[in-house]
Amino acid sequence: MAIEEPSFEVVRELGPVQIRQYAPYVVAEVEVEGTAESAGNTAFPILAGYIFGKNKGERKMAMTAPVTQTAAPMKMAMTAPVTQTASAEGRYIVQFVLPASVSLANAPEPLDARVRLREVPGAKLAAIRYRGTWSQANYDEHLALLKKTLTEQQLAWTGEPVFSRYDPPLMPWFMRRNEIWLSLP
Repeated sequence: MAIEEPSFEVVRELGPVQIRQYAPYVVAEVEVEGTAESAGNTAFPILAGYIFGKNKGERKMAMTAPVTQTAAPMKMAMTAPVTQTASAEGRYIVQFVLPASVSLANAPEPLDARVRLREVPGAKLAAIRYRGTWSQANYDEHLALLKKTLTEQQLAWTGEPVFSRYDPPLMPWFMRRNEIWLSLP
Protein backbone atom coordinates (compact mmCIF):
# COMPACT_ATOMS: atom_id res chain seq x y z
CA MET A 1 0.00 0.00 0.00
CA ALA A 2 1.35 3.42 -0.95
CA ILE A 3 2.12 5.97 1.74
CA GLU A 4 -0.09 9.06 1.57
CA GLU A 5 1.49 12.33 0.40
CA PRO A 6 0.13 15.88 0.16
CA SER A 7 -1.93 16.48 -2.96
CA PHE A 8 -0.31 18.47 -5.77
CA GLU A 9 -0.53 19.06 -9.50
CA VAL A 10 2.54 19.37 -11.73
CA VAL A 11 2.17 22.72 -13.49
CA ARG A 12 5.40 22.67 -15.50
CA GLU A 13 8.52 20.56 -15.96
CA LEU A 14 11.94 22.18 -16.35
CA GLY A 15 14.32 19.27 -16.90
CA PRO A 16 14.97 17.81 -13.43
CA VAL A 17 12.72 20.41 -11.74
CA GLN A 18 8.94 20.31 -11.37
CA ILE A 19 6.80 23.33 -10.67
CA ARG A 20 3.96 22.07 -8.47
CA GLN A 21 0.76 23.54 -7.10
CA TYR A 22 0.07 22.05 -3.67
CA ALA A 23 -3.32 21.93 -1.98
CA PRO A 24 -3.42 22.93 1.71
CA TYR A 25 -2.45 20.23 4.22
CA VAL A 26 -1.98 19.88 7.98
CA VAL A 27 1.33 19.16 9.69
CA ALA A 28 2.58 18.31 13.14
CA GLU A 29 5.85 20.15 13.63
CA VAL A 30 8.55 20.65 16.19
CA GLU A 31 11.44 23.10 16.36
CA VAL A 32 14.74 21.56 17.45
CA GLU A 33 18.24 22.79 18.02
CA GLY A 34 21.34 21.13 16.60
CA THR A 35 22.89 20.49 13.23
CA ALA A 36 21.05 19.87 9.98
CA GLU A 37 22.27 16.28 10.17
CA SER A 38 20.97 15.72 13.72
CA ALA A 39 17.68 17.66 13.50
CA GLY A 40 15.67 14.84 11.96
CA ASN A 41 16.91 12.30 14.51
CA THR A 42 16.09 14.66 17.38
CA ALA A 43 12.61 15.52 16.09
CA PHE A 44 11.51 12.09 14.84
CA PRO A 45 10.66 10.44 18.20
CA ILE A 46 8.76 13.55 19.34
CA LEU A 47 6.61 13.65 16.18
CA ALA A 48 6.26 9.87 15.95
CA GLY A 49 5.02 9.85 19.53
CA TYR A 50 2.25 12.26 18.55
CA ILE A 51 1.01 10.28 15.53
CA PHE A 52 1.34 6.93 17.34
CA GLY A 53 -0.97 7.98 20.18
CA LYS A 54 0.73 10.47 22.50
CA ASN A 55 -2.18 12.85 22.12
CA LYS A 56 -5.49 13.53 23.88
CA GLY A 57 -7.69 10.60 22.99
CA GLU A 58 -4.66 8.37 22.26
CA ARG A 59 -5.59 8.48 18.56
CA LYS A 60 -3.18 6.71 16.21
CA MET A 61 -2.60 8.03 12.71
CA ALA A 62 -0.93 6.52 9.66
CA MET A 63 2.60 7.55 8.79
CA THR A 64 2.67 9.75 5.69
CA ALA A 65 5.42 11.26 3.56
CA PRO A 66 7.43 13.35 3.37
CA VAL A 67 9.12 14.31 6.61
CA THR A 68 10.27 17.87 5.91
CA GLN A 69 13.04 19.92 7.45
CA THR A 70 13.94 23.56 7.04
CA ALA A 71 16.01 26.15 8.86
CA ALA A 72 13.89 27.99 11.44
CA PRO A 73 13.47 31.73 10.91
CA MET A 74 15.90 33.82 12.91
CA LYS A 75 14.44 35.65 15.91
CA MET A 76 16.44 38.83 15.21
CA ALA A 77 17.54 40.71 12.09
CA MET A 78 19.72 38.59 9.85
CA THR A 79 22.94 39.85 8.35
CA ALA A 80 23.51 36.80 6.17
CA PRO A 81 21.22 34.17 4.68
CA VAL A 82 20.64 31.00 6.68
CA THR A 83 21.98 27.90 5.00
CA GLN A 84 21.55 24.29 5.95
CA THR A 85 24.96 22.82 6.63
CA ALA A 86 25.57 19.51 8.31
CA SER A 87 27.97 20.80 10.98
CA ALA A 88 26.50 24.25 11.72
CA GLU A 89 24.44 24.50 14.89
CA GLY A 90 21.07 26.12 14.41
CA ARG A 91 17.35 25.71 14.81
CA TYR A 92 15.30 23.56 12.44
CA ILE A 93 11.61 22.96 11.94
CA VAL A 94 10.82 19.31 11.24
CA GLN A 95 7.31 18.37 10.09
CA PHE A 96 5.22 15.25 9.67
CA VAL A 97 2.47 15.68 7.10
CA LEU A 98 -0.78 14.41 8.62
CA PRO A 99 -3.27 12.25 6.69
CA ALA A 100 -5.68 14.18 4.44
CA SER A 101 -8.58 13.13 6.70
CA VAL A 102 -7.04 15.18 9.54
CA SER A 103 -7.88 18.88 9.77
CA LEU A 104 -7.01 21.40 12.46
CA ALA A 105 -10.61 21.05 13.68
CA ASN A 106 -10.44 17.27 14.20
CA ALA A 107 -6.73 16.72 14.95
CA PRO A 108 -6.10 15.37 18.46
CA GLU A 109 -4.35 17.78 20.81
CA PRO A 110 -0.67 16.87 21.37
CA LEU A 111 0.35 15.86 24.90
CA ASP A 112 3.90 17.12 24.25
CA ALA A 113 3.90 20.94 24.29
CA ARG A 114 6.77 20.99 21.76
CA VAL A 115 4.45 19.63 19.04
CA ARG A 116 2.51 22.30 17.13
CA LEU A 117 -0.28 21.64 14.64
CA ARG A 118 -0.53 23.94 11.66
CA GLU A 119 -2.24 24.13 8.29
CA VAL A 120 0.17 24.73 5.44
CA PRO A 121 -1.67 26.87 2.90
CA GLY A 122 -1.81 25.88 -0.74
CA ALA A 123 1.35 27.02 -2.51
CA LYS A 124 3.37 26.87 -5.69
CA LEU A 125 6.70 25.10 -5.17
CA ALA A 126 9.69 24.21 -7.31
CA ALA A 127 10.88 20.68 -6.50
CA ILE A 128 13.88 18.60 -7.47
CA ARG A 129 13.80 14.86 -6.79
CA TYR A 130 16.90 12.74 -6.28
CA ARG A 131 18.01 9.40 -4.90
CA GLY A 132 20.78 8.57 -2.50
CA THR A 133 22.13 9.40 0.90
CA TRP A 134 21.02 12.21 3.15
CA SER A 135 24.52 13.66 2.98
CA GLN A 136 25.30 17.36 2.92
CA ALA A 137 27.16 16.94 -0.39
CA ASN A 138 24.13 15.29 -2.06
CA TYR A 139 21.82 18.00 -0.68
CA ASP A 140 24.16 20.84 -1.76
CA GLU A 141 24.56 19.41 -5.28
CA HIS A 142 20.81 19.18 -5.85
CA LEU A 143 19.98 22.52 -4.21
CA ALA A 144 22.53 24.18 -6.54
CA LEU A 145 20.93 22.47 -9.57
CA LEU A 146 17.44 23.54 -8.44
CA LYS A 147 18.54 27.17 -8.00
CA LYS A 148 20.46 27.16 -11.29
CA THR A 149 17.42 25.84 -13.18
CA LEU A 150 15.13 28.47 -11.64
CA THR A 151 17.63 31.25 -12.33
CA GLU A 152 17.98 30.17 -15.97
CA GLN A 153 14.17 30.30 -16.28
CA GLN A 154 14.10 33.71 -14.55
CA LEU A 155 11.95 32.34 -11.75
CA ALA A 156 12.43 33.88 -8.30
CA TRP A 157 11.94 31.94 -5.08
CA THR A 158 11.32 32.98 -1.50
CA GLY A 159 12.27 31.60 1.89
CA GLU A 160 14.49 28.76 2.93
CA PRO A 161 14.83 25.44 1.09
CA VAL A 162 12.76 22.56 2.44
CA PHE A 163 14.49 19.16 2.59
CA SER A 164 11.89 16.40 2.10
CA ARG A 165 12.56 12.76 2.95
CA TYR A 166 10.15 10.12 1.69
CA ASP A 167 11.72 6.92 2.99
CA PRO A 168 12.67 5.53 6.40
CA PRO A 169 16.33 5.30 7.46
CA LEU A 170 16.26 1.51 6.94
CA MET A 171 15.65 1.99 3.19
CA PRO A 172 18.91 1.25 1.34
CA TRP A 173 20.57 4.59 0.55
CA PHE A 174 20.53 4.03 -3.21
CA MET A 175 16.72 3.61 -3.18
CA ARG A 176 15.87 6.63 -1.01
CA ARG A 177 13.65 9.31 -2.53
CA ASN A 178 14.61 12.82 -1.49
CA GLU A 179 13.39 16.21 -2.65
CA ILE A 180 14.24 19.84 -2.09
CA TRP A 181 11.46 22.40 -2.37
CA LEU A 182 11.65 26.16 -2.90
CA SER A 183 8.56 28.39 -2.62
CA LEU A 184 7.61 30.42 -5.67
CA PRO A 185 5.77 33.73 -5.34
